Parts: sequence; C-alpha cells; structure tokens
Amino acid sequence: MTSSVDAQHRAAEARPPLLTRALLMRFVTVVEASASFFLLLSVVPMYAQSVPGRGSDGAGLVTGALMLATVTGELMAPWLAARCGYRVALGAGLLLLGAPALVLTVSQSMVWIVAVCLVRGLGFAFTVVAGGALTVSLIPPERRGEGLAMTGIVAGVPSLVGLPLGTWLASHTGYGPVCTVAALLALVSIVAVPGLPDREVATGPPLGVFAGGRSGAIARPTAVFAATALGAGIIVTFLPLAVASRNADVVAAALFVQPAAATVSRWFAGRHGDRHGPAGLVLPGLLTSAVGILGVALTDVPVAVILGVAVFGIGFGITQNATITLMCSRVPASGYGTVSALWNVAYDAGMGFGAVGFGAVAGLTGYPGAFVLTGALMLTALVPAWWDRAAAGRHQPTGAADPAAPREEKKKQ
Repeated sequence: MTSSVDAQHRAAEARPPLLTRALLMRFVTVVEASASFFLLLSVVPMYAQSVPGRGSDGAGLVTGALMLATVTGELMAPWLAARCGYRVALGAGLLLLGAPALVLTVSQSMVWIVAVCLVRGLGFAFTVVAGGALTVSLIPPERRGEGLAMTGIVAGVPSLVGLPLGTWLASHTGYGPVCTVAALLALVSIVAVPGLPDREVATGPPLGVFAGGRSGAIARPTAVFAATALGAGIIVTFLPLAVASRNADVVAAALFVQPAAATVSRWFAGRHGDRHGPAGLVLPGLLTSAVGILGVALTDVPVAVILGVAVFGIGFGITQNATITLMCSRVPASGYGTVSALWNVAYDAGMGFGAVGFGAVAGLTGYPGAFVLTGALMLTALVPAWWDRAAAGRHQPTGAADPAAPREEKKKQ
C-alpha cells in the first residue's frame, strides 16, 4: 500500500510544468484580444442604432456582419497558419481586430461601421483559431485538458467584464473612448507575439478544414459540441424574454450562474480527462446539458430556472473541454489549426442557429414548449456521441495519442 501511494506521488511530481513562459505570454494575447472583442460586442450595435435614419435593423446588420466574417475567418485561418506560421496569423488577427476600431472614432457612416465589423470579425477569427492551435502546442499532452480549461478561464473573464463595461463606458464617456480602448488593447498585445514560438513546421501531413470535417473522429465530437452550443445561444438570447418581467432578478442570477457553472465544470473536466481520458465525458456532458435545458422550460418557477441553467452550465463546460481535448488528441500537431477552426465554427454556428431557430419556434409554441423541443433536439446528438464512444473502444486515435490511454491500458492489465 505504501509503495503504491509513493508511486502515485512520484507520478504526480513527474508531470511536466503547465505554466511556462511561452504559455503566460500567450495568455497576454488571449486576455487582450478577448477584452477588445467583447468591449465592443454590444457597443457597436448601439452605435449603429444611433445612426440617423437607422434603428434595430442597423443593430442586426452589424452583428450579422460580425458573425458572418468570424465564421468565414475561422474556416480560412488554418490555411493562413499553415502557410505563414502561427505568429504571423496571430499578429495579423490582432492587427485586424484592433486597428479598424479606430475608424469608429471618426465616422458614423453605416457603410464604414459594417466594414469595420467585417474586418474585426476576420481578425477575431484568426486570433482564436491560430492562437488556439498555438496554445495547444504549448501545453504538455499529459496536461492538455487542464491547460485548455485554464485557457478558457483566462479568455472568459474578459468577456464577462467586457460586455457590461463596454456599454457602461459608452453611456458615460461616449463611443469614441470605448473604441479607442478596444483598439489599443488588441494593438498593444502584438508586442507579445514575437516572443511566442512559431511552430511553422509541424509533424504530420497537413489536415484541411473540409478533410477534418469529413473525418468521423473529428466530425462526431464537433456535432456534439454544436448541439450543446445551441442551448448556450438560446439561454443568452431568450432567457430574459422567457422569464416574466417580475422575475428580473432571477434572470440576472441565472445569467451569472450559467457561465460560472460552465467555468468550474470545465476545469474539473480537464483535470479528470487528463487522468482518465476525455472520451468518457462527452456523453455525460451532452446528457447533462439537455436535462438542464428541459429544466429551464419551467419558466414560471424561479428555482427551476436557476437550477436548470446551473445544470446546463455544468454539462456545457464538460462538453467544451472534453470535445476540444478529444479532437486534439486525434490529430498530429499539423492538424491543431483545423481542430481549432472546426470547434470554433461549431460554437458560433450552434449559438447563431440556435437563437434564430428558437425565435421562430417560440412564436408557435411559446417559450416553455420551445425549451422542451430544444432539449429534445440536443438529445439527437446522442447518436454521434454514442457512435464516437463505440468507435473509440474499437480503434486507437490517429495522430497524437490520448495521454490517458497508457494509464487505461495498464488498468486493464
């Protein structure tokens, strides 16, 4: 017994360090890019809506342009990173994210506002895809789940602060200062880029986005994550409308509980996945997310709403970490950019389609019925989740091995 405990302690101490200088420098770009993006996410639609002769259609136009450019850029980014290297792609993304925001300080033309959103969307896509692939390469495979969970927390805090802070600053100081701050945040972080490793030459053949999408080993976790992202987009967009106005405090609490629960569960999922493998977490994460959405359907019961979003947040955090970690374990280093692109597209497209579809369905069924149908739709992802679990049991992942696989094999012996 003593020797077994000692062996466990030695194994824990032998784990490679996680917080290296390179990863900390990467976190600088993560924080400042996220802060720059989210500071203006709600401010620019407000700015567009204030254009003479425009209204809510202007706000919708600029948000649509931003998301369209983001998804397009996410599909382009792996090619750019493979051709030019991670540093060039990340630096270009930060430049495109920051510099155009300065245009908003001198022009209120709707054409210029839309153009700025298109360019900033491309820039943000380059930062999350090329930067995400670089992040994976900086994390030891044995601690990949924990490292990606930590990265999610580092990126999430600026978003939680930036959204309300941007609108507050705009109402108190005007749009110009907010746009200037957002621009400077992204531009100043470029200083950290030359200190990052480039990893231009990655082992293994290049993996294109469409080839990755056709690979079942990558497509199945992507589909599961997209299904859970449906729920995330719906909660953020429609929970304030679905819950009665007299329960405004419930909405505020719920919108805090959901990302908080996701952040905590993402961390624990990462640590668990590093020790036992992430494949076993995908199915539980999906089921937990769907159960949470079904609980939110009781929109007139405050306790059910809070509990529902908490359960959804737990499942969503588990799925976030498990899918990206699993996908990275199934490709060589040359495929990290493609994995990052597909995962981010699943996130953005899932949230976008979920919000649009839910709005149409809720007009016919009411909000409770639409939440129930959403939970049922999410459960259809049980098919790819189950197939993936069965396939993982039959075959070893291609590319870089799952770091937990050797430990699981020893247990079987």
